[in-house]
Amino acid sequence: MDRRASPADIATSSVYLDGIPHEGFTAIRETEGLVWHPYGPIGDGNGERNGFWAVARHADVREVSRNPEVFSSAVGHTNLWDLEADALEARRSLIDSDAPDHTRLRRVVSRAFTPRNTRNWEGMAREIAAELVDAFVAGGGGDWVAQVAAPLPIRVILAILGVPLEDADYLVELTNHLVEGTGDGPSLPDDAYGNTTPTRLLPFNSPASHALFEYAERMRQLRLADPGADLVSGLLEAEADGERLSANEYRNFFQLLVFAGNETTRTAMVHGALAFAEHPEQWAELCHDPSLITRAVDEVIRWATPVLHMRRTASCDTELAGTSIAAGDKVVMWYAAANRDPTVFEDPFRFDVTRVENPHFAFGGGGPHFCLGAFLARMEIQVLLEEMVARNVVLQPRSAPVHLASNFVHGVASLDLGVAS
Repeated sequence: MDRRASPADIATSSVYLDGIPHEGFTAIRETEGLVWHPYGPIGDGNGERNGFWAVARHADVREVSRNPEVFSSAVGHTNLWDLEADALEARRSLIDSDAPDHTRLRRVVSRAFTPRNTRNWEGMAREIAAELVDAFVAGGGGDWVAQVAAPLPIRVILAILGVPLEDADYLVELTNHLVEGTGDGPSLPDDAYGNTTPTRLLPFNSPASHALFEYAERMRQLRLADPGADLVSGLLEAEADGERLSANEYRNFFQLLVFAGNETTRTAMVHGALAFAEHPEQWAELCHDPSLITRAVDEVIRWATPVLHMRRTASCDTELAGTSIAAGDKVVMWYAAANRDPTVFEDPFRFDVTRVENPHFAFGGGGPHFCLGAFLARMEIQVLLEEMVARNVVLQPRSAPVHLASNFVHGVASLDLGVAS
């Protein structure tokens, strides 16, 4: 098959050590139709056997997202690499499912993440944000990731799950290792955390998943013996279509909630803080008119694009952007590219808290896989900005961020920021 080759490498994890490769995404977006990208360095000879269609334009990402019958989450995998059938089943979670399984699984937890329930958690999130911001200011700045962006979302999601606060650092450690599992090589030995399961059967190919599964099981046993008003109890008690979650579904759900409820919101908070530090006029605009905070939340999320891509697999022969796609082909939606599409976003490389039209794809492209935690993430970011505006906290860059080598999460390991006196 004659496939138009990608003009840039956007798959190699080390490319992201300098941030999102926007020049490469622009070149792909401007290429007519879709481009075919090998999974691995361009020119390694494996492109025909192990590649994917790179979807970089906003309209095309929307079309893939809203057509799950054609672009499947259950066939293949939602990450770039392929899995054998037993590994796919062992690792399958909500995001790796299609209807009717996806519908049933989503129904189990959807009530917990409604806007009404999210508002119930706002007071708790605000107290945590105020405490962390006050400590950061009192210390004269420091590592924004370690002191604010990491502890805020993990403390919130753990409180919702009913997990003891003293375990927060341990669970952040585990999710950090999961992100590293999307890099160029393993970051842990296979037997780390006492793991004896072949890593190909574990999410992110990481023994940290084993540790997270073990933790989830301990919480399961505690709540079976002593149920509470927390989300773990809710997961164990909830029914959908007359069925409860199996033990495997529960542990995969628990891992997804900890990972998504921590890592992605943290990433948005990191890039948002850096954007305001590097664009002080935007922070001044926000402090002058706090009514812009809602718009600012959307701009922070668009700017950060915490999850860089999601993969689908064509369930039948089809066409997208004038390009023929064969059944079984990988089709990868690059949210990082769609969120800079100039046909949708005016001056897309400008960080602008006054932006009115902002249909970003940071929570997915719509359709059945729209992020369950979107309302929670937005609330946490808004509360953080409100507490910073109330204190007129002016951040200043002190050193470049230390990016993670990941083509999946726009992660930052550390970010040194100062506070203007």
